[in-house]
Amino acid sequence: MKPVQVMFDDDLLRRLSESDEVRDRGRSEVVRRAVDVYLTHRERERIAHQYRTAYSTTDTLEDELDGWAGEGTWPDE
Repeated sequence: MKPVQVMFDDDLLRRLSESDEVRDRGRSEVVRRAVDVYLTHRERERIAHQYRTAYSTTDTLEDELDGWAGEGTWPDE
């Protein structure tokens, strides 16, 4: 691990320091976990955005598949 200097305002540092989890695990561990949660959340948002973008443009897909609806047949049972 590498040390990183992070600046907190007095109120945020006080609130962080008062946390039971910080007292049990330490500030560094809690901040590392918070950053991990943040980055995981951002990655999921990025992927969700890509899915929304890809599937929101159905006109292109409809144009691409136009004319194929009558080509397939269902097997007789």
